[in-house]
Amino acid sequence: MAQAPKSAAKAKSPARAAKATAARKPTTGRSRNASRTEASSGRPVYLVDGARTPFLRARNKPGPFTPVDLAVQCGRPLFARQPFSPDEFDTVILGCVNVIADEMNPARVAALRLGMGAAMTAFTVQINCGSGMQSIDTAFRIIEAGKADLILAGGAEALSHAPLVLRQQAVEWFGGFASAKTPWEKATALAGLRPEMTKPVIGLERGLTDPITELNMGQTAEVIGHLFGITREAADAYALQSHQSLARAQNNGFLEGEVNPAVTRDGKLYDHDDGVRPDTSMDKLAKLDPVFEKPYGNVTAGNSSQITDGACWTVLASEEAMRRHKLTPLARIIDSGWSALDPSIMG
Repeated sequence: MAQAPKSAAKAKSPARAAKATAARKPTTGRSRNASRTEASSGRPVYLVDGARTPFLRARNKPGPFTPVDLAVQCGRPLFARQPFSPDEFDTVILGCVNVIADEMNPARVAALRLGMGAAMTAFTVQINCGSGMQSIDTAFRIIEAGKADLILAGGAEALSHAPLVLRQQAVEWFGGFASAKTPWEKATALAGLRPEMTKPVIGLERGLTDPITELNMGQTAEVIGHLFGITREAADAYALQSHQSLARAQNNGFLEGEVNPAVTRDGKLYDHDDGVRPDTSMDKLAKLDPVFEKPYGNVTAGNSSQITDGACWTVLASEEAMRRHKLTPLARIIDSGWSALDPSIMG
């Protein structure tokens, strides 16, 4: 994440950050990837198949699935409908931001649990909210360059499993206590322990806060609202449309074949996105207070993205893999590009 200009770095409110950013006339950033056309010398790359789990709302405690659990639950039905065995993939790429301690490199752990074989290489990518897209882009580049023919790429996240973290004071105290040798040194260390030192830091809260501007994602959303003149009514109307559209898609079966159900060890079934509120209305949304910029902000619990657990996979293939396995493409990936923005506007 690029360092922000001092005016943005000192911003303590979304409104102030918006004014500072507007004064600099922000652009959308310059893509680091040169644009190409159909005449590209790289090999064609195709999107063959894909699936996802239901998106499950975090409920103030660890959810029933870890990132790898979700990746495995998503992958098994996807593999079952392929005309080739899982070990015929060349590699696995998984985007994951909130990697938990006992699933380091979740791509590799998921590959092993999916029965892809000990020889299957797998690696995890992290670019915050774009991690899943980064995995697909990386797979695209590898196949295009002729280094692979068949790649499993996707993303998995279980934000409900974000850890509680010790404060720095507590970390230093535990280190000092562990170093104490004599009873007197240990007693002295114990005397220095203060109750407030043991209050945990919410890891997700820190993770969603930019270290340069010290604005969290909700505050950067307020900045964007200021910059582009997005009113509270417009934000609420968009949220209402989103809930209604998902409810219609669920009721009409539009998501069948895309959403793979997830099942816990004790047999509880999760087969649909559980964050949709089909009974919400503009009146209900209007009654919610702003969360990040009080009292006049526009971002509320009703028009914000929820904290979610979920996973998805895509199958990317070269023309050679398409012929070999008689695959039917959903789409061809032509190109991609990445840009960066000032972090005060979610860059």
